[in-house]
Amino acid sequence: MKQGSIGVFDSGYGGLTILDGIRQRMPQYDYIYLGDNARAPYGTRSFDVVYEFTLQAVQKLFELGCPLVILGCNTASAKALRSIQQNFLPEHAPDRRVLGVIRPTAEVVGELSHTHHIGVLATEGTIRSRSYNLEIEKLYPDSTIVGQACPMWVPLVENNEFDKPGADYFVKDSIDKLLAQDSLIDTIILGCTHYPLLLDKIRRYLPSGITVIPQGQYIATSLEDYLRRHSEMDQRLSRGGTCQYFTTESATKFRESASLFLHEEVTAQHIALN
Repeated sequence: MKQGSIGVFDSGYGGLTILDGIRQRMPQYDYIYLGDNARAPYGTRSFDVVYEFTLQAVQKLFELGCPLVILGCNTASAKALRSIQQNFLPEHAPDRRVLGVIRPTAEVVGELSHTHHIGVLATEGTIRSRSYNLEIEKLYPDSTIVGQACPMWVPLVENNEFDKPGADYFVKDSIDKLLAQDSLIDTIILGCTHYPLLLDKIRRYLPSGITVIPQGQYIATSLEDYLRRHSEMDQRLSRGGTCQYFTTESATKFRESASLFLHEEVTAQHIALN
């Protein structure tokens, strides 16, 4: 049986927080990270464009030998995952699997929230898709979910301004707008993989008693459980503890920016998607 790496895809750098969480929990596997940095961000793009771009990335990771691909991107998970799973895989790659980050996060939030009033901070595309609302309501029908788009948060992170004083205004503004919608919120999902880098500032402007959910650790736990339940897929994954990085942008730029998200220096290769 030919074995391959676990693929992790994101439109930019945020998926590195997902990859980092997975690698910390399961360091024995091989990984390939693909960032479509040249076409990021995806948050404001249409469903059709996000689907097209995400499918190109998934196919590239399949070509690189990945039997399993994680969409470490909330926008891609919201706008493309279901179509890929239902329309593309059965006909074109029935032996491969593509998983997202929204359902595993939704599964966790119902266990952590006591009031069942849940807030979502995310990109405009993820909020508009209502993907978190739909997934959480399926699992926990008595929940109330409100969302707030944070259009400045990704640029703050990608421009390395996330820990500067100027970021405080935009973080506080989005949090205030979210909490103004529902004063009973006791759990907040960071529905974008960039947002964990803003976690210190987010907690500074939240009232005590509100739980914040960055996704990396929960996606890792969910993936570990998935592989335990799907031993046939687990057997197809190689275990060398390696990680390769590919980007549609400059490899040098990727290396410099990736160090913000990871605890190590990385080398990357340029790759084209079409």
